[in-house]
Amino acid sequence: MLGSQLLLPVVLLGAPAATLDREVLCMGTRLGIHLEGPGLPEASARILQEMARIERACSTWDPGSRWSALNGAKGAPVALDREWLVLLGEVQAWSSRTGGAFDPVLGRLLEAWGTRSGGRVPSPAQWERARRASGSGLLVLEGGTARLRDPEAAVEEGGFLKGYALDAARRAVPATAGWLDFGGQILAWGASREVAVADADDRRATRLTLVLPEGMSLASSGCAERGRHILDPSTGRPCPDWGAVAVVAGSGLEADVLSTALYVLGPERGLEWARDHGTAAAFLLHGGAVRETEAFAALKAR
Repeated sequence: MLGSQLLLPVVLLGAPAATLDREVLCMGTRLGIHLEGPGLPEASARILQEMARIERACSTWDPGSRWSALNGAKGAPVALDREWLVLLGEVQAWSSRTGGAFDPVLGRLLEAWGTRSGGRVPSPAQWERARRASGSGLLVLEGGTARLRDPEAAVEEGGFLKGYALDAARRAVPATAGWLDFGGQILAWGASREVAVADADDRRATRLTLVLPEGMSLASSGCAERGRHILDPSTGRPCPDWGAVAVVAGSGLEADVLSTALYVLGPERGLEWARDHGTAAAFLLHGGAVRETEAFAALKAR
């Protein structure tokens, strides 16, 4: 569900004695790894192992995953490990906090619009059925199980799993400092990083530069790269292509979720929501205009 608007980060501090840089394909996108400190090959391997573990359990692209089992259970309860129940509970809570602008149960609507197969326009009947089978309220978590109230409903992980995986990978490594760039979402720790955010009309051009504090994540959403692939849960239809949004938050999960939610809300309502909640967010409009919260402005490189 996410369109990257970010460029690679640049380390602000002098290069330490021991560093490791590698780039791999992970969860269908690019994962850039930069580590500083001891035990770097082992730390890199642990990151990839953690990413693979999460993908095996949660990717709905994999018919053998537990979340695919949930989507295919026709409303029956499916036993899940506590980690995944907690994660689903967190994203369900985020759906409530954002007034439904973020929603983890949009699988059938995304399928109806063909977001995984190049895009299409559903018939009115297909759209109506998919809309009835979508919505966070259809997800029930109880007694160590998850179930979907509508037999055709489906969890869609695209708006949050990347951010969660970044957090989990960071916890798995003992490196003193580093950053991960997962398809354009960045998580940095151990030192601040200078990051360039691309222009909404030309990803080759830098629109603004900010200092990403240690332990924070930067995520973005927009429609430029993959077409109108972000759906508005309130309408069941693709969002208009107004530009892109960049969000800085204290975890990868929060940044991932909010970049989607604020894009759905748009540059007016999204800016109001972000200001009300103290969120660091910038709305990059087509034509070059930028609207940002005070929290985001405080992070901009001087």
